[in-house]
Amino acid sequence: MARPRHASFDKKKTVAENRRARYDYAIDEVFEAGIALTGTEVKALRFGEGSIAESYAEVKGEEVWLINSNIPEFSHGNRFNHEPKRPRKLLLNHREIAKMFGGVSRQGMTLVPLSVYFNSRGRAKVELALAKGKKLHDKRESEKTRDWKREAARIMRDRG
Repeated sequence: MARPRHASFDKKKTVAENRRARYDYAIDEVFEAGIALTGTEVKALRFGEGSIAESYAEVKGEEVWLINSNIPEFSHGNRFNHEPKRPRKLLLNHREIAKMFGGVSRQGMTLVPLSVYFNSRGRAKVELALAKGKKLHDKRESEKTRDWKREAARIMRDRG
């Protein structure tokens, strides 16, 4: 039996984060996926380079691919250096892939990468969310609640 996973994954070093995703999408379910990388990609990520700002994930058959993520070429790489924006395969269980496929095909959801990080064992992981796009009025509502929480915290702090 597999060991249970925690609600928040064990992040040791965050390399890239998609902060805009939580604003643009209503996050439904979050998954942790491994990434199939080449040697120079891992080295570039360890130096803190990489971006997932405009990337997304796609289910093709029984595989999930990370599309449009940018890991720049490694500076000390040689002729075997990698292509910066190539599609990268994500490593997930069949049950998780089936759940993602169902959400994307039937419910009109999107697979959005939230962050790329190294876990405590030194493996590169992607935090992937099954999300639904927010409309403009939803974004305004979330801004109102965020501003109200900030204001309430300020009032409570001032009153002591």
